[in-house]
Amino acid sequence: MNTRKGFRFTTYEAPHQTPFEKLFEIFQELVTHTSGDVEEALDWLRELDKEYELTDEDYTIDDFIEDLKAKGFIREEFEPDGENGEGEEGEGPGQGSLSITAKLERMLRQRALDQIFGKLKRSGAGNHKTGKSGRGDEHTGEFREYRFGDALEHISMTESLKNAQINHGLGSFTLNEEDLVVEDTQYKAQMSTVLMIDISHSMILYGEDRITPAKKVAMALAELITTRYPKDTLDILVFGNDAWPIAIKELPYLKVGPYHTNTVAGLQLAMDMLRRKRNTNKQIFMITDGKPSCLRLPNGDYYKNSVGLDDYIVEKCYNMAQQARKLHIPITTFMIAEDPYLMQFVREFTKANKGKAFYTGLKGLGEMIFEDYEQNRRRRIKG
Repeated sequence: MNTRKGFRFTTYEAPHQTPFEKLFEIFQELVTHTSGDVEEALDWLRELDKEYELTDEDYTIDDFIEDLKAKGFIREEFEPDGENGEGEEGEGPGQGSLSITAKLERMLRQRALDQIFGKLKRSGAGNHKTGKSGRGDEHTGEFREYRFGDALEHISMTESLKNAQINHGLGSFTLNEEDLVVEDTQYKAQMSTVLMIDISHSMILYGEDRITPAKKVAMALAELITTRYPKDTLDILVFGNDAWPIAIKELPYLKVGPYHTNTVAGLQLAMDMLRRKRNTNKQIFMITDGKPSCLRLPNGDYYKNSVGLDDYIVEKCYNMAQQARKLHIPITTFMIAEDPYLMQFVREFTKANKGKAFYTGLKGLGEMIFEDYEQNRRRRIKG
């Protein structure tokens, strides 16, 4: 039980949970691991129930499934078996299949955000600081002397009155221009981000599930940006033999394939996406665990080499990094591997782009991406 697909479960009793809430916590984790396959997730839940006695005669797995339907988390879809919409020999409708709903998709993103980034409060406008202080629109919590042209609404009356009392005493109240204090502000900038996710076969090799943590990070980042920084943009693409964009709602269903790693195709698509953005600040986050091992040739054929680092493929990657640098697009690489020769490749790639690289295991991946995203909020904008 504990070896299948690398899952590991331990007994956990959360206080003050209803039977549904207790099972729902486990189910959300399972359906993320199974890439949205409800039937497989329920099979796992039944196995766990046998081992850990999660239910009793008063509340069964069947009761839980009915509650999932009633609460709008899963739906049953019927597909006809025969030409007339009936089963064989007209015995009735076809067998139904269960799938998750948009409501649960959103809940999975929020859960990933809470798990990885902690519980974050929704902000108002949700923009990015640039590090440039002045007559901006976001308060920094710091104060400075009044300057001609400062908006009246930025004057801190509490600090100004305190200054007046210190400068002129309490006997006769006087408030001069020299006493005025302004709460400093910062300009805001919008950020356009492309997140690249490696879905090559190595993401599930060697008994380690690397795609599920990457998927959770993507869901959490999507939820962070859409709720906390709604003026920012996030595009997500996956890359294997080729690269293609995916919608945020597709993230729970993300799977690896029998692919090599075409990093060049991913970077080309990411830059094409960002060229269409009007924002000044643009960036690429790339999550990968393997070396670039594939290119698509002009005639449509694939050039593949899984042995070591292929000089031809690697050089193409360096060229893409340099192109992104010319477009002022930094690339942050999160390498989920510690092979020395791969780390050397990432170092050279990062040098060509003047970007950043993190060599990380799976555990700290989400926190690192969050911290880097927050740091990039303070990039300066022109003008």
